[in-house]
Amino acid sequence: MYENQGQATDGNSRELLTFTLGNEEYGMDILKVQEIRGYDAVTHIANTPDFIKGVINLRGIIVPIVDMRIKFFLGNVEYNNLTVVIILNVANRVVGIVVDGVSDVIAMTANQIKPAPEFSGILGTQYITGLGTADDRMIIVVDIEKLMSSADMALMEKAIA
Repeated sequence: MYENQGQATDGNSRELLTFTLGNEEYGMDILKVQEIRGYDAVTHIANTPDFIKGVINLRGIIVPIVDMRIKFFLGNVEYNNLTVVIILNVANRVVGIVVDGVSDVIAMTANQIKPAPEFSGILGTQYITGLGTADDRMIIVVDIEKLMSSADMALMEKAIA
């Protein structure tokens, strides 16, 4: 599968890993991605929120797995051969997120990313850094570190302010 080599782009653009949840396409900073894996069985942990599917042992590291489709109330969640887990390294912690699929890695310039409008929705605007356009695609750019370290995710000992 994909292994992030930590490649940075020039100062005028940023590389985003794009992924799908339901009918929407999201993007996050590629430098937060450690690897992408197929969905495997997880070890369930009692008394965790529904969106925390459990944990996996990834080369000796216990990694919590968050199903973003459940977290964002996207209806009937099915696991199939397209379902993937994106392993992230955020706030010095390794976390996995389950998404419907990974699209590709794209470079976006600042001109292609517009500020997100203020609205209330399932994914609060405090986690959306902007809306990007590439060809005919609208990509919701997410601050994945801020989202994963938020208090309601219950993943970090102390949420980042």
